Amino acid sequence: MNSKQHRPGVPRTRIAGRVGTVAGVSVVLCASSLWAIPAANAVVPAFPDNLVVFPDRDFITVEGYQDRVGQTALVEVTRKGSGVVGSAQGVVSAGEVAFEINHPGGYCWGAGTGLNVTPDILPGDIVSIKFNGVEAGATTVQDAYVTEHSSLSGTTLTVKGHAGSGVNPAQMEQRIVEPALKDTSVGRRDIRAVPGPLTAQDGYSSTLEFGADGTFLATYVFNDVATAEIAAAANGERAMAWEVEDADANRQGLTIAEFGELGGPGMGGCPNGPLQSGPSGPTNVKVAKVGSDLKVNWTPAQAIPGTPPITGYRVSALGHTRSGSEQLETGVRISDPKAAGTTIKGTRLDEGYDVYVVSLSNAGETFPAVPFIPETDSTKPTVTASPNGGSFPTAQELTLTANEQGSDIFYTLDGSDPIGSGGIAAEGAILYKSPIPVPANAKYTYAAIDPSGNVSDKGAVEFTITNDPVPAAPAFIGAPVAGQGTATVSWKAPDPGAPGLAITAYTVQAYTTDGAAFGTSKKVAGDVTTVVYDGLTGDTQYSFTIRAANTNGDSPESAKSDIVTVLGELVANAGPDQNVLRSTSGTPVALNGTGSTSTGATYQWRQVLISPDDPDVVTLTGATTLQPTFTLPVYKYPMTNKPLTFELTVTANGKTKTDIVSITPVPDRVTAGQAQWKSRDFRVTGTSTASAGSITVRAGGPGGTILGTVSVTAAAAPETGGVFTLRLRDGAAPAANPGTVWIESTLGGTAGPITVVNK
Repeated sequence: MNSKQHRPGVPRTRIAGRVGTVAGVSVVLCASSLWAIPAANAVVPAFPDNLVVFPDRDFITVEGYQDRVGQTALVEVTRKGSGVVGSAQGVVSAGEVAFEINHPGGYCWGAGTGLNVTPDILPGDIVSIKFNGVEAGATTVQDAYVTEHSSLSGTTLTVKGHAGSGVNPAQMEQRIVEPALKDTSVGRRDIRAVPGPLTAQDGYSSTLEFGADGTFLATYVFNDVATAEIAAAANGERAMAWEVEDADANRQGLTIAEFGELGGPGMGGCPNGPLQSGPSGPTNVKVAKVGSDLKVNWTPAQAIPGTPPITGYRVSALGHTRSGSEQLETGVRISDPKAAGTTIKGTRLDEGYDVYVVSLSNAGETFPAVPFIPETDSTKPTVTASPNGGSFPTAQELTLTANEQGSDIFYTLDGSDPIGSGGIAAEGAILYKSPIPVPANAKYTYAAIDPSGNVSDKGAVEFTITNDPVPAAPAFIGAPVAGQGTATVSWKAPDPGAPGLAITAYTVQAYTTDGAAFGTSKKVAGDVTTVVYDGLTGDTQYSFTIRAANTNGDSPESAKSDIVTVLGELVANAGPDQNVLRSTSGTPVALNGTGSTSTGATYQWRQVLISPDDPDVVTLTGATTLQPTFTLPVYKYPMTNKPLTFELTVTANGKTKTDIVSITPVPDRVTAGQAQWKSRDFRVTGTSTASAGSITVRAGGPGGTILGTVSVTAAAAPETGGVFTLRLRDGAAPAANPGTVWIESTLGGTAGPITVVNK
């Protein structure tokens, strides 16, 4: 189950109840949302919201998010080093389960995103949920799972498993699910083992122990052999681990690893897993006829994240001429995944060919194949050099780039022409394959031959390397701070390069999120380590780099800063999120929008409610000012302790901007010591982390009949907090044992259901 205890007014979770292409295109080579509320800082979801991951079935349950019913959410599985390996969109529906992915009745992986692969979810993957591009919660898949089927000896059953170093043993449980156990002394459909000593349960005792080698052992000792055999015959072993357990023992960021379950599509019509489909094919495939050769070029394929890497390509040319049922085929196989072209030699001049290029990986090869583009080219290519020569204080790296895909670039070091007569590489010319290190003075002469045999003009660059020391790359201090059309960037002064040298200037460059440089860089003096970078576009994201300079030249460019969203002409700032303790008389709360536009603007605050009858509604005073107030009321069912969301709308010059703030009520924590009943005598005792307030005891669960109310009094020293005792006698006592009771505090704490024992 998602939670051991349950908050009033919120449905319980039902988790415990669930057990490329390249085609042969004929080429004759002859003479011719809804609006969404952005979350503040994305963390493990808070109850009743949750992301529950079943990695063995590649299945996700999204619980809660009832304040977003009807909105479209994006769920992504991200893996370190691979990026997003699975994604799907789903619409939040009303009920305890918002929606599911890869489970009958839910959405397929790839729904609405185009990433058509069912991810093989692994420990360490991060499953996140976003609304309108803003992350609203994330779960890290826990590294805990059963490693072998249970073993029975007499009445003792053991289950072995793995628990990685990142798993908190106190936040783990092992279960065996078998519905037949309901008809035994266990009386329920599963048995459970948690850390601690061997503890008696109905029909069995259990414990969960951890080894120093990353293993765990769950031990069950049954009261009878028959029940033990039923549990041993089950195939429902699972390991449950969670990231956070809140004050009410709700398990948040939950991973449920189910031994023996298979991954891949969870229902018909869903995409295959990463090992069940061939690799994606290359793109932009082009073919040119050069004499008796076919020059084939392409853009290398990119493996879908989470799938096996591309290992190479297979290129074949199929002649059009048939001899009976046969056609001549020739080709090559390439083992370089970065290859972008090849030449099929010795084809017939008077024959037409269909050319096929497919990617290869451990999952097979691309199927079916993608069309290519035939080329008839008489235009000579061009080549650019970067840097384009000059004097430099340190070693450089020369990059040569041809404008036509598949062109071969040749260069020489002695000033001779790299292309000889007949349009082929001259003797001694070097084929350019990757950037060329330039550690000393040198001259490079270069030219390119495109796939059709056209030759570029000759170019040359000359370098002078002085080997004078330059500064180290600067490092940022903190993230950029947004202003209106500006961002303030700060950095730490680097090593100037050598004793006696000093930083003479810094150059700061802004970049947009697509990696392009924005506008003209800003230059400041060498004794400055903070700059207000102006001229930026409002409501736009930027990052920055810095170079330091001394008398010898510029340092390497720094790593990019964190991304910052620059404020626009109109600013709505609802202030920081707050945690507010509930009090016995209602807690005054002030909102603060003073960071918003102040000139010629009007303001409107509103509480964002789940529904018209939201039990957590409050009354705002001064809703048209920048600093409205409200009183967080004393807790009373069916209220909850969910965060309250408030939206500020700022309007000026016919434009509006909104921002939200979250106010989270912090309740006391209550526990029950005992609950006893006998005829004409009923008693419930317990504790609270607060020494004030009052406790209401209800029959059954949240919303049940009120049995009585009692004040909390301060605990006797040296204990802290408070204690309470509700005792009802004679006619005030319940006529019969109510079975279970639910406890709720006026300060927001809740506990239960709690079993009432007969005294």
